[in-house]
Amino acid sequence: MTLVAGVDSSTQSCKIVIADASSGALVREGRAAHPEGTSVDPDAWWNALQAAIAEAGGLSDVQAISVAGQQHGMVALDAEGRVIRDALLWNDTRSAGSAADLIAEVGAEEYARRVGIVPVASFTASKLRWLRDAEPENARRVAAVALPHDWLTWRLRGFGPEGTPHGPVLDELTTDRSDASGTAYWSAERDAYDEELFDLALGHRAVLPRVLRPSESAGTTPEGLLVAAGAGDNAGAALGVGARTGDVVVSIGTSGTVFAVTETPVRDASGTVAGFASADGAYLPLIATLNAARILDATARLLGVSHDELGDLALEAEPGAQGLVLQPYFEGERTPNRPDATATLFGMTLGSTTRPNLARAAIEGLLCGLADGLDAVRSHGVTAQRILMTGGAAQNLAVQRIAAQVFDVPVEVPRPGEYVANGAAVQAAWTLSGSRPTWAVETAATPDPDLRTTIREQYAARR
Repeated sequence: MTLVAGVDSSTQSCKIVIADASSGALVREGRAAHPEGTSVDPDAWWNALQAAIAEAGGLSDVQAISVAGQQHGMVALDAEGRVIRDALLWNDTRSAGSAADLIAEVGAEEYARRVGIVPVASFTASKLRWLRDAEPENARRVAAVALPHDWLTWRLRGFGPEGTPHGPVLDELTTDRSDASGTAYWSAERDAYDEELFDLALGHRAVLPRVLRPSESAGTTPEGLLVAAGAGDNAGAALGVGARTGDVVVSIGTSGTVFAVTETPVRDASGTVAGFASADGAYLPLIATLNAARILDATARLLGVSHDELGDLALEAEPGAQGLVLQPYFEGERTPNRPDATATLFGMTLGSTTRPNLARAAIEGLLCGLADGLDAVRSHGVTAQRILMTGGAAQNLAVQRIAAQVFDVPVEVPRPGEYVANGAAVQAAWTLSGSRPTWAVETAATPDPDLRTTIREQYAARR
């Protein structure tokens, strides 16, 4: 049996799956937690990766590995390969003003034309501009800029600061199309960096990772293990669930995402839909919300119940929760772009303010935000024939049933799995063999379509 490994270095933790390269069957796995916060020392990711590998039984019998990671995070390196400051993560909103400055200088239409996306606080370019303005001494030290998966791939290959096997060879940094497309200085359509936009963000040139093709190898570890290109987390998930044209993936994790695999690029000057690249050589138009599963976490804490009990309460209420509407911008929001927003509960009356209605309003608010994202993606000509709903919250029966009432497209819920890590393992097997594997994905649930237009109508009225 030939084994491959896939890594998901996410906001909250590092997961690794080791699978049979021919069938995708899980052989073993491991995980380790990441520190909380929106600004993190990348060494914490490296330590978590080592811990997850150890829990998974090591890599001595593995032939290839690939890392998928949280997108956009700014890893700034000096000339000696040292991390200059904690990495600003995708959900760090301090760079919202910097994004606005970049748009004012270039123009939203011009950004969309040149790189397929318009800066928001999440993107790397915005974080670099923030560094330039807020920490100019640190900005001047920047010799290279990497994303989280780029940096981990580089470290796996033995590069890094003094004391690593191969030392700080910055020119050995690599990335892939999917992750590079989330920086706001690389064009998926042209397959090229826009160095002028990079300079505008940071203020000077620096080494940028070489962008690898989907099945191209980044190199090997010091022990000889093949290292694949890696991917951004959403592109990894698309590979993991086997998404093809006509499929839309709705992922409910720390953030919420709606994305589709398409053959043509998307340009959205409003910035709502990001024209990302996929990990298989195509395109991945995507919207993201800052608030997703944590909406349910907060509501469950408020009501003093578990997630399963929250779902039971929600199903006691009627669709529409008697007019109770939760606009769930607890952590600000990215779609719509309101980084300083807070959550609001509308429609409270003596009759509507009940525990079941609040539970349902939380789930409906979560799903309505994602349904708005689906509409935005479809407005660019993307066809949606099936929704693949993933993430831990997707396994909740109430979330499944209410999704079938909110979305006007059939919903399928794949069995629980580490789909970002699985997608990275697909990529590792692809790089090892030269051909993309087709691994079966089991379905856990297919809720009956039950569209209730009232839910979205009243949510829209409170927007």
